[in-house]
Amino acid sequence: MSEGPRRKAGAEKYPIHVESLWIIRGYLWHTRGMASTFSFDIVSDYNLAAVINAVDQSKRELVNRYDLKGTSASLDFTDADKTGLTVVGDSDYHIDAILDVVRKKFAARDVSQKVLDTSAKSVVSNLKTTLNVPFKKGLDQEKAKKITALLRQEYPKVKAQIQGAEIRVTSSKKDELQGVMRLLEAQDFDFPLSFVNFR
Repeated sequence: MSEGPRRKAGAEKYPIHVESLWIIRGYLWHTRGMASTFSFDIVSDYNLAAVINAVDQSKRELVNRYDLKGTSASLDFTDADKTGLTVVGDSDYHIDAILDVVRKKFAARDVSQKVLDTSAKSVVSNLKTTLNVPFKKGLDQEKAKKITALLRQEYPKVKAQIQGAEIRVTSSKKDELQGVMRLLEAQDFDFPLSFVNFR
């Protein structure tokens, strides 16, 4: 007497329902044409630890500068949150000399010099010249729109979405994202840019 076709071991114990097969088939059909997407975020920020180290080394160098000995030249953070610098000297010449030292220390630690907002005018009081130099941080709407407009023009297939003080850039091609980064690095923006959260 024929026993009929044999089932594989475990087939009766764990049967697959017809409905489940249709669900799996539908999912595979839906995802078959979906391409992977890649992204990164554009931010305007700086490494605070590197900035602190650069300022500390700048202060050490200023102590040994022959042209600044016997002057009121000094450098320190503006506030406890370290959101900027207060630069003091006998003249604007001293201010420029101190900032030149800071820029070199920044460059040695891969901190963009564009972090320094030197747009304000120095103030002279009691024979001392003082300049407050805030740190630039965050992308406001004007800066963000300038970047997204550039990306729409040069990379129309790339999606650039403003998310608060950041911009999320998404594409199905890694080469396009690398092109976007090279494009932005070549621009002469007056604010620092960095790329984070690669996915």
